[in-house]
This record gives sequence, C-alpha cells and structure tokens, in this order.
Amino acid sequence: MQVQECRTFMGRFESKVDLLEALTDICKKENIKLGFFSIIGAVVKANVGYYNQATRKYIESAHLDKNLEITSCLGNISLKDSEISIHAHISLSDDSGRTYGGHLVKGCVVFAGEYYIKEFSGAGFERGYDEETGLSLWSI
Repeated sequence: MQVQECRTFMGRFESKVDLLEALTDICKKENIKLGFFSIIGAVVKANVGYYNQATRKYIESAHLDKNLEITSCLGNISLKDSEISIHAHISLSDDSGRTYGGHLVKGCVVFAGEYYIKEFSGAGFERGYDEETGLSLWSI
C-alpha cells in the first residue's frame, strides 16, 4: 500500500516512565494514527514479550530487574479497534554484552531514552484478527 510521509517527531522520554505507555501517550497527544519509530537509550528494568505460536498467546519471556542499554527498539503505529496500537520489538544489552530481545511490553522503565517518529498518511492500516496466526495484523 502506498503511504505519504507527513510529520516527523524527535524527542526524549522522561526518566522513570514506562516506555510503552510514554510512547503511546505521545502518539495520542499528537494524533499519530500511522507511523514508524525508533528508540535508543537505557532502562532500569525491563519486561520482554514473546508470541507463542502453538498456544497463540503472548507471554512475558523475560523479566529483567537490572540496568540495560536499548540497543534497538523499532516498531509501527496503527489502529486497533479505532485506538492507537503500538507494535514494537526491543533489543537490550547488559554490562557483560549479553543481549535480550522480543516484544516491547509494559514494564520497561526508562533511565534515559530518545525517539524518532515518522508519521504517514494514506491507506488505512487498522489491525484485525487473523485466523491463520491468531494475531492482530493489518487488514489491508
């Protein structure tokens, strides 16, 4: 589907906020209904999710109660049930270089973080239930 680039947002997150909630709040405040984002920074603790394809359920695959670098956090913004929906994957590393990754879920508490958000307009990208995978995928 073809989309057009619109606004671009760059900024930083406040310390001690939940990363997913803070990102969602920015999108709601700016009325971003379709977009792409990238985040770098660090967290004081994190939760990472995993989609179990056999059970068709998201699980918390790791609860990490330690300081970590956000080596990458990428995702998209669209609508699900007419509400802003964030779908993101995050990679984190600790002080020994060990890495962790998965879905960004609630429980990643920001130490410091910076974001880049690119908003798009065009075709509607609303999430809907996909029978084959059990996921809420773009209905395009």
